[in-house]
Amino acid sequence: MVGNPNNAAGLRIEFMLQPDNRVAEEFLGGAVFEGYPGLLHGGVTAALLDGAMTNCLFAHGIEAFTAELTVRYREPVDVRGTIAVWSSLTESRSELHLLRAELQQEGRVKAITLGKFVKKT
Repeated sequence: MVGNPNNAAGLRIEFMLQPDNRVAEEFLGGAVFEGYPGLLHGGVTAALLDGAMTNCLFAHGIEAFTAELTVRYREPVDVRGTIAVWSSLTESRSELHLLRAELQQEGRVKAITLGKFVKKT
């Protein structure tokens, strides 16, 4: 789940581990998540992608903190539509974990993220 499950204002997404070892889930936006009228705020996009990567690590028994996040915003996201988010672990080296995440809507890639995470000590 993204963030603290006890936070009533949180995004409240439960990512599910897929047979290909990715995690994935869908998110229903809403006006509260708008940046420009009708569009998902870029910070919410980044939070969804970061949350997917964190939950991917959890699904693999890894606790780590975000060290670097590179988001490529490809297209605006309609805040009223269903948003699909997935993440996969691409590489692990001792204390460092590299992940990729993608946000899609209506079959189109809207944002891609590469992240570096460091093991929680």
